[in-house]
Amino acid sequence: MYKSRNMFKRVVVFVLGLFVMALGVALSVKADLGVSPISCIPYVYSLTFDFSLGELTILMNILFIIIQILILRRKYSLLQLVQLPAITVFGFFIDYALTLVGGINVSSYGWQLFWCLLSCVVIAFGVFLLVKANLTYLPGDGLAVVLADLYKKEFGRVKVGFDSSLVIIGVISSFVLMSRLAGIREGTVIAALFVGYLVKLANSKLSRIGSWLGEGAEADETAIVASEDTNTFPIITISREYGSGGHGVGQQIAKELGIAFYDKELINITAEKSGFTTEYIAQNEQKLAKSLLEELYMQNYAYVNDRIPPSDILFLIQSKIIREICSKGPCVIVGRCANFILKDAPNCFNIFIHANDTFRKAKLVEEYGVASAVSTKELEQSDRERANYCLNYTGKDWRDSTNYHVAIDSSLGSTEQIAHKLIELAPEAVLQS
Repeated sequence: MYKSRNMFKRVVVFVLGLFVMALGVALSVKADLGVSPISCIPYVYSLTFDFSLGELTILMNILFIIIQILILRRKYSLLQLVQLPAITVFGFFIDYALTLVGGINVSSYGWQLFWCLLSCVVIAFGVFLLVKANLTYLPGDGLAVVLADLYKKEFGRVKVGFDSSLVIIGVISSFVLMSRLAGIREGTVIAALFVGYLVKLANSKLSRIGSWLGEGAEADETAIVASEDTNTFPIITISREYGSGGHGVGQQIAKELGIAFYDKELINITAEKSGFTTEYIAQNEQKLAKSLLEELYMQNYAYVNDRIPPSDILFLIQSKIIREICSKGPCVIVGRCANFILKDAPNCFNIFIHANDTFRKAKLVEEYGVASAVSTKELEQSDRERANYCLNYTGKDWRDSTNYHVAIDSSLGSTEQIAHKLIELAPEAVLQS
């Protein structure tokens, strides 16, 4: 009875998501600043041929379904054909939504921009509902998943390439059919940049919908969970500002106490257990996407619920490794949000190491082997990356002193002196290693 009621809820949310998304498409048409990438081809052809936008959307997506079948062949599941009624309903919803927004007055560019931005919000909420319902992909997203699996590529990159191809085809079709550019303008770019971000935002802010759909008992794939083994070994975690000497201090503490030390060692362990190369891990751990293109790659994972961004996979694997390491014996771990991953460990001593900019710059050149002097801006950027990484995966402020037992300025003494002071401050339970 519960399962059937839960399925009914998901169907209702899915259909509502289709309608909301269709309304967003209609608002983007009304704004006349360009439609989203997935709608640009049917929109261009609707301006030339005697078919509605909804009808052409259905036809284009049927083509996507056929391509999926041709690629997968025997591997294609008949359950995936549920995409067909879904996209049919979506097409009819688009045409109906266009009649609903017909009376909206768009008298200036300001109003065009307003309706364009609102359309992005509405489309994003519709996508969010579809993903939460977890019944099926829309054919465009389904084809992107199939292509990603076929060519062994990251889904986020394939989705960006797929959407870009649709826009290119739309541009070419527009000039061929009408000798001008239509339906693809700044609004198309705005939708490409912000819809995925808004879906991610909805996922983080509207958790009650997931609970209503019965997701309360399911663990978030990117959430930090406590180890199945109750960890009773003494553990020392060290979070540190870039160039503050946290690595050296941690290494000295481990040496003094005669326990294991993990920092760069975690890169090799992660490579062995994940399939990621050591180069990839070194470049991508403890930081989020830097460039706009990389951020677009990550945002596209919000469109599907069974694909995890590589950065999330890396975090999950390292979290599991850290918990496994700490279940086997006492150790010192540097960075990687270890204090949050081990938040339920009873004998965990969490340290934050910081220092002034002059000290950090000198340390980076003299001890870390940095070729040239580091600017204050570079120090701030590195710290910001660590703070953003921490906030993204733990929801906590990396610099908040309440997250640590001790915060210490490493410029006040040598590495050995700072290590000795921290050992003195450690509780007896942690020192009994």
